Amino acid sequence: MSVSITPTGQTSAEITWEPGDDPQGYLARAVESDQLAYALEALGNGGTGPADAKAALSAAMHTTTLARLLERRATVQVVRLRDDHGLSWRQIASAIYDDPDRQSSVRRMYDSGRRHLGV
Repeated sequence: MSVSITPTGQTSAEITWEPGDDPQGYLARAVESDQLAYALEALGNGGTGPADAKAALSAAMHTTTLARLLERRATVQVVRLRDDHGLSWRQIASAIYDDPDRQSSVRRMYDSGRRHLGV
């Protein structure tokens, strides 16, 4: 993976990527728009967010926008796991959900991923 996160201290890190890792500019926008910062803050503080209502709405919007984008990317990864790597529904369900019996959930992700790919 050419995107890398390097710890620079106990509570800090540096994120780097190559231009080819972000051809549509999603990484750059996630950083520049504070989506990534808000999502990481929500991860760290359990989603409690800012006390101010306007700031809390902004944090929720940025976090949710990034979460939706990641969900779409995850569905495309499921398509790649199945089509490119030939993994079974059971193998994918085990990896994603830690439950090989959740094959129907993986199939729904697969169908969604194919729609995102326009297939």
